[in-house]
This record gives sequence, C-alpha cells and structure tokens, in this order.
Amino acid sequence: MRRSRLVDSVPAALQAAGCGHYLKHVWLGMLVSVALLYVILVAAPECTSLPTRGDSIRLATHSIVSIAQITLVHISKLKTKVVAEIPVHTPSIEGLTGIGRDLVRLESELRSPFTDLLDQVQVDLSSLEGRVHSLAVAMNCTTQERPTAVAAAAGERSFPHSRLYLTLVRLQHYLESLVQNKDKLKVC
Repeated sequence: MRRSRLVDSVPAALQAAGCGHYLKHVWLGMLVSVALLYVILVAAPECTSLPTRGDSIRLATHSIVSIAQITLVHISKLKTKVVAEIPVHTPSIEGLTGIGRDLVRLESELRSPFTDLLDQVQVDLSSLEGRVHSLAVAMNCTTQERPTAVAAAAGERSFPHSRLYLTLVRLQHYLESLVQNKDKLKVC
C-alpha cells in the first residue's frame, strides 16, 4: 500500500515521541480541513454569490408577470358569459409608479360586502401590488401611500354585481396589457 507524501510528512519529532500513528490521523484531519476551507473560500463564492441588482429586477419582473397571468386565469374562471361585449376604459401602462397606483385603485373597486367570490382575485391583486411596490422601492421610484377606503357611490350600492363585473373586465384588460408591456416594469 502506497502512502501519501502529505501523511508521511508528519514532523519527525512528533513521531519520535511515540505519537506517530495518532498524529498521522490528526495531521490527515488538518489537511482535509484545509482543503475544505479552500473550497469554501475560493470555489463556493462563485456558486453562491448574491444576485446582482439586474438579476433581482429580472426576477421581480418575472414574478409580477407570473402573478398577473395567474390572476387572469382566476378572472376567467369567475366571469360569466355575456352576449354583448361591454367596452371599458383601462389606463395605459406607463411605469411602476402608475402601475402601482392603478392596481391599488382596481383592488379597492373589487372590495365589496356583496360577494366573496372575488376573494382569490383580491388576494392575487394585493400580492401583485405589493410586488410592484417593492420593485418600485428597489428601483428608487416614487411611490404613493395606499388610499383609505372611500364610501361607495350611490350607483355602486345600487348595482354591485354589475359594477364588480365591469371592474373584473377592466382588471382583465389591464393585466393583459401589463403582460404585453412587461418592459414597462423596468422604468419608473
């Protein structure tokens, strides 16, 4: 059996003291520890480095688009078939500040004591708005405080289901536009 030169290099003085066999194991353990330390300090940082700012923005943008697509699926499951298309106005996608403002407004329009069918869409929308807000803060964009709840107008109280349906349609169009214009998530 051939011995390693490193193992055989245990200092002669230690071997002369009669501790040679035990010390060879200690010496070998120290060599393994040094090799592991080398791997941790030199090789591992390349594998586990922190994401760059660009990577973080790319991941956040991907997450926002994914949540928007999931919310679109939830909306399509909720919507009932309507014979006539109802034209709705949706704001244009301009940048993170506007997107955050629009999402907060749409979310507040979906809140209603008349139905709990929209709970999942509200949760999706709240999560989406939170991600947009976090990305805006990370990119040093101006952000707005969330508005407080406003009393419902008379028309909103009179026809809550129609209003909620129209809000769902507006939200659907807005999210479709957001997915198509995902490059706007990279600007304030």
